[in-house]
Amino acid sequence: MPLHTNKNLKLYYSIKEVAAMFEINESTLRFWETEFPHLRPKVQKDSKARQYTDKDIEQIKLIYNLVKVRGFKLAAARKVLNANREGVDKTADVMETLISVRDRLKQMKKQLDGLV
Repeated sequence: MPLHTNKNLKLYYSIKEVAAMFEINESTLRFWETEFPHLRPKVQKDSKARQYTDKDIEQIKLIYNLVKVRGFKLAAARKVLNANREGVDKTADVMETLISVRDRLKQMKKQLDGLV
């Protein structure tokens, strides 16, 4: 039996990788770091390269959901995160599930349209 059953063993992600995950610009991530105090990736001293952990990516997912999906202004998103972090976590999970279900339903519709 293997010692690590989790196949995602990557500890750090570059800013380029994280920006690609969310389909946003790297500059957007840098700006969010200045606006949201909970988002603090590790920065290499010599190269100043940002290293994002899974925890950082979860923070970005919450911010992305509030700002890009739900249309909150940055100040409002920051206020919501500070006031009700657990509620935002649950809402983000629900939204992610709903989007996934919607995409699966669209795919099924295409397959059904192909049969007719």
